[in-house]
Amino acid sequence: MGVIIIDLVLFGFLVLAALAILRLTNLFAVTMLAGLFSLLAASLFITLDAVDVAFTEAAVGAGISTVLMLGALALTTREEKTLATRRAFVPLICCLVTGAALIYGTFDMPAFGAADAPVHTHVGGEYLQRTKPDTGIPNVVTAVLASYRGFDTLGETTVIFVAAISVLLLLGFPNRANRRKQDEDEA
Repeated sequence: MGVIIIDLVLFGFLVLAALAILRLTNLFAVTMLAGLFSLLAASLFITLDAVDVAFTEAAVGAGISTVLMLGALALTTREEKTLATRRAFVPLICCLVTGAALIYGTFDMPAFGAADAPVHTHVGGEYLQRTKPDTGIPNVVTAVLASYRGFDTLGETTVIFVAAISVLLLLGFPNRANRRKQDEDEA
């Protein structure tokens, strides 16, 4: 019962952080709250016994993403530019349709923790039997992430690196004179 209360409190904080991110126009505050959101999500993953996912969320979501956003903020303005007219109807419809499609996709999933789920009947046993002889690593989760999915992890790292370089190239590198002039115009 105590774990459920902790999960609900963490989920409540996640919702509050998301709502605050939506309402703020200061991009530095949004970046900090996005990092906090990732740390809260990592904490929630830990209570759900998904430590490997929590580690990835903390490293990528709170770590690398926050650093990339702060780097992008160093090259742009600090405040969001609001548009005179906003059409929130089309993005709302897109979000609702995407959410409905995702929920529809979960109807075919096996029940949570079901022993007859395909992952338990086909793949799980193979990993448990072959991990130690194949890799020499006693921890199955570590062996799967580091050995069996090593190229996948390398690919994810490459995607993050390419995204960082792309953001820097798209924003450009303003020289100091242009940067000072922009700061004076904002003040």
